[in-house]
Amino acid sequence: MFAVLQTGGKQYKVARNDVITVEKLAAEPGSEVELDQVLLVGQDGGSPRVGAPTVDGARVTAEVLEQTRGRKITVFKKKRRQGYRRTHGHRQHQTVLRITDIAVDGAKASETDASAPTPRQSPQQLREATNAGLNARNKAKARTARQRNTVFDTTLPGGGAEADDEA
Repeated sequence: MFAVLQTGGKQYKVARNDVITVEKLAAEPGSEVELDQVLLVGQDGGSPRVGAPTVDGARVTAEVLEQTRGRKITVFKKKRRQGYRRTHGHRQHQTVLRITDIAVDGAKASETDASAPTPRQSPQQLREATNAGLNARNKAKARTARQRNTVFDTTLPGGGAEADDEA
């Protein structure tokens, strides 16, 4: 079962045990929050229920893992030939949530979804896993760039592939 919810002016597609980072919510780490701005609820293989604007009776329950801040955004202002330069930084406050339950009309996702829960990971482990995925993606991009820059010798039989002895 999955849901599309809205919080902080943004929309997130979530499933049970997903970890998402949202705009700051007023809640302590370890506490539970209930998000009732559910725009869509669906199951794999079934037709989704779309709200107008929200699905009546649908709610998403999440556990607050941590209160954190996003990456730093540097704002640099300059006016040419005036000696006017201003540097200002900003870090947005964010809340990390783990989706524990999706309920529609009182029926919980655990009752309707047969997927087994995944083991819990700390926020540090999640960051490391994300960074490992980014590193793998960068390696794949570098590999495709190397493939893209490969020079093929079109004079060989087979259009650039290694020539077999045709004797």
